[in-house]
Amino acid sequence: MTKSVLLVGVGGQGTILASKLLTLGLMEKGYDVKMSEIHGMSQRGGAVSSQVRYGEQVQSPVIEKGGADVLIAFEKMEALRWIPYLRPGCKVIVNDYEIPPMPVITGKAEYPEDLLEQLKALADTTVVNAAEEAVKLGNSRVMNIILLGMIIKAMGLEEIDWEKIIRENMKPQLVEINLKALALGRSLA
Repeated sequence: MTKSVLLVGVGGQGTILASKLLTLGLMEKGYDVKMSEIHGMSQRGGAVSSQVRYGEQVQSPVIEKGGADVLIAFEKMEALRWIPYLRPGCKVIVNDYEIPPMPVITGKAEYPEDLLEQLKALADTTVVNAAEEAVKLGNSRVMNIILLGMIIKAMGLEEIDWEKIIRENMKPQLVEINLKALALGRSLA
């Protein structure tokens, strides 16, 4: 059976890196994996999404509406935008982090104050402040790896050698902090 993971966020949050590490781990385990990513205006703080599908035989990298098994949102408004892609009764992991989009910045729209309540009413939602947790670890940039750890736990992928994946794909000076972030994410899930 094919599983589908949808990772969404805003440019600069490390969404693509997290999805690439997830894909590499799944391939290492022997799954057929397809990944699709949309950068949008990511360099300017625009929306970023990555779709990872894995199983015995995966035909397409694209997750249709109502097809995602889990939604991981690096920014909370992005979670709300992508809820229609979730299968009924499936899991949402949302980073309690706010990056106002351009319409909010220009005053043409307002950032919803009750966004987390809306999400919880629509889906089984776990909220984490991964940015705050990353700062506690000593590096705000490992927020994405904390969220990756939560994905691993939520999808039951703990048997994969994630330490090997991190060691092979991160700069040597960043390996240890990322391993700590990964372990923390798994413990928070």
